[in-house]
Amino acid sequence: MNNIIILSKKLIVICLVLVLHVQQARSQGCCSGGSGSPIAGGTSPGVLGYQQMELATNFQHLNSNRFKTKNKDTVSLFKDYNSNYLYSKVAYGLTKELTFSVEMGYFFNKTQIGLDSSRTKINGSGAGDLIIFPRYTLYSMVDSTKRWDITVGMGYKIPLGKHDVQTLVSTNFLTGEKSYTTAPPLVQPTTGSHDFIFYGFILRGFPQHNFKIFANTTYIAKGWNSLGEKFGNYASMGIFASKTLSEKIGLTLQLKGERIGKMQPAKNMDLLILYNVDTASTGTKRVMLVPQVSYSFKNLTCFGLYEIPIYEYVYGTQVVTQTQFTVGLSYRFFTTKNPVCPPGTEATYYECPMKCEGSRRTSPGKCRVCGMDLKKEK
Repeated sequence: MNNIIILSKKLIVICLVLVLHVQQARSQGCCSGGSGSPIAGGTSPGVLGYQQMELATNFQHLNSNRFKTKNKDTVSLFKDYNSNYLYSKVAYGLTKELTFSVEMGYFFNKTQIGLDSSRTKINGSGAGDLIIFPRYTLYSMVDSTKRWDITVGMGYKIPLGKHDVQTLVSTNFLTGEKSYTTAPPLVQPTTGSHDFIFYGFILRGFPQHNFKIFANTTYIAKGWNSLGEKFGNYASMGIFASKTLSEKIGLTLQLKGERIGKMQPAKNMDLLILYNVDTASTGTKRVMLVPQVSYSFKNLTCFGLYEIPIYEYVYGTQVVTQTQFTVGLSYRFFTTKNPVCPPGTEATYYECPMKCEGSRRTSPGKCRVCGMDLKKEK
């Protein structure tokens, strides 16, 4: 009789362990291809001025418990997903055409909470990626009525953080032995792959109206990581309209489209068996409307933006965007007190004889304050 009771207890324990393992597996199997662009902030610019430096940082928050199958809402496969990401960069204008930047990210948390939050909470945190990102202006033209800029860039992404963080699956109640598995990619701080980034930027400005329209495009060719995973390549295009009010407040509206390809396993590898990654539930297409407001004081600019999904299509069943916003700071300054123009790039300036505020510019005309003719200066 005692043997039967002991055997029954063991069977109950085994069943509980299996149930917990299935719950955990289900929480990991979906949404495994959420990796997009490591660059946060939205409005990546052209180049800086010669000998100009930019120090910038922004904080991005994402939270969602909304799921879709293809483009239709469906039931939640886990309770909640949220992440908090800090993105920083240092950029310097080596010449008036070439800007070089070093950028990196850090995740305070990437958290997936299962339907039974006490047992299926999975958390990742730590350094993300290091990005080396030079940009070069192919064409630039500025006068009193119009401005054109065309810039291209090519970057390289180096993973700094972990991509194989382990998470607890079950505990044997008899022996205390714990079983671990690789956490889902959704909570890993980095994809673990070395990637190439290709970037393009075009701007058309209307200086007289403090208005500009511009567009940028980004393509990230993803590499393989040590787990035999290749995340889907990332492509995006954004169209912007920006208006400056009272020389301090800027309003920008962006229409952005993104596409993330499906994950691929290495040859003779089954990611579902090895890491519980369902590649059929990876890859997305979406269109976002992104309003942004900025405030500038001298060399400092602070900004905030909010991403509003207009259209989202996912392969399989995945978590989709619900709440995503970014706030940040940017500080630009010249590294020399009196910047020296490279040979052949000296500018000619015109200024009001009465030294009226805001009258100095690069083309002749009349002062907007007093109406006097502007005088050429060296």
